Amino acid sequence: MKDNFWRDLPRPFFILAPMEDVTDVVFRHVVSEAGRPDVFFTEFTNTESYCHPQGQQSVRGRLTYTEDEQPIVAHIWGDKPELFRQMSIGMAEEGFRGVDINMGCPVHNVAANGKGCGLIRRPEVAAELIQAAKAGGLPVSVKTRLGYTDVDEWRDWLTHLLQQDIVNLSIHLRTKKEMSKVDAHWELIPEIKKLRDEVASDTLLTINGDIPDRQTGMELVQKYGVDGGVMIGRGIFTNPFAFEKEHKEPNSKEMLDLLRLHLDLFDQYSTEDERRPFKPLRRFLRSISGGFEGQVN
Repeated sequence: MKDNFWRDLPRPFFILAPMEDVTDVVFRHVVSEAGRPDVFFTEFTNTESYCHPQGQQSVRGRLTYTEDEQPIVAHIWGDKPELFRQMSIGMAEEGFRGVDINMGCPVHNVAANGKGCGLIRRPEVAAELIQAAKAGGLPVSVKTRLGYTDVDEWRDWLTHLLQQDIVNLSIHLRTKKEMSKVDAHWELIPEIKKLRDEVASDTLLTINGDIPDRQTGMELVQKYGVDGGVMIGRGIFTNPFAFEKEHKEPNSKEMLDLLRLHLDLFDQYSTEDERRPFKPLRRFLRSISGGFEGQVN
């Protein structure tokens, strides 16, 4: 392994969750302006597209980053070990600091094809992907869920992942079946931590699910003894300042300043051949309007 930056992170560390069609270079810079996390992940990037001569162009925008975002980790998905090997080498050459494997995406056409959280039902393939992703010499981490159908699957599944010598395991504390329809199973954190200590004490644990801001994350860290990281996803749409150390209710000027920045960066990183996705901008606009409504009320 060339450089395990994870060891040098503060404890706890905070990560902006990878989100499809959201966490591109533009959105990450807006979040960084509001309140920077310790680690950035890219959007989901398909290994098959990256490794196909005609597909590389389609994923180039997903892998665009700037040096001031470091440490940044390439978040990749698929199910073919050889492509993971090729892509991990490419990610090292492109300057990424790590590779994170998606084993938690619950979208039907991904999971049903044995990818994303579909790998929970293909543990041997999951292990092969992890080993293949180490070919580039970057630290390899995994993002997953507790199980596919039942919460009780967590012990066998997480044990299997922890046995693969990964640097960090990010766990969305729900199953694929639960999606985000039920409360995250925070109560399992102590048991998961105990399992980690028994199986792979050097692997960091990052918790994810129903964590709207840094303050809630710190409460969970203190309550459950989390000694790794906290990942925030959807909470960033409610409050772009979610990573600020002190709770912040942004005023209208601050929200408008972020909107202007988003629009400027959207133009800056868009070209004729590569338009930035509109979804992050739409969601950010909804966040802005919600903030204004709260101030009016």
